[in-house]
Amino acid sequence: MDRPELSIAVRRTPEEVVLSLAGEIDMLTGNRLVNAITEVLTEPTPRIILDLGGVTFCDSTGLGTLVVLSRKARDAQSVLILTNVGDFLMRVLDITGVRSALMVKNNEPSS
Repeated sequence: MDRPELSIAVRRTPEEVVLSLAGEIDMLTGNRLVNAITEVLTEPTPRIILDLGGVTFCDSTGLGTLVVLSRKARDAQSVLILTNVGDFLMRVLDITGVRSALMVKNNEPSS
């Protein structure tokens, strides 16, 4: 069985930092995301955007990681925004009630 992967591409502007994620957010990859956000927060930024367009899977540990990171950003006077959240992940966020703890801004709905 292959180990799940999570790739993280970081792009910084004066107004925000965008982290484009691809792969799985789970108990095996969550620490990599935590480390990336921790590094981003070493230089203050008003907004951290997590582009989840490439995320193929997210387990309960991944959901918890997103909530913790949202709080961590808030504590650093920043805001964490999830974008391009896929239908499967949006359903999971809604069913679990985690969506209310996160800021989600999706692009225009797909037709």
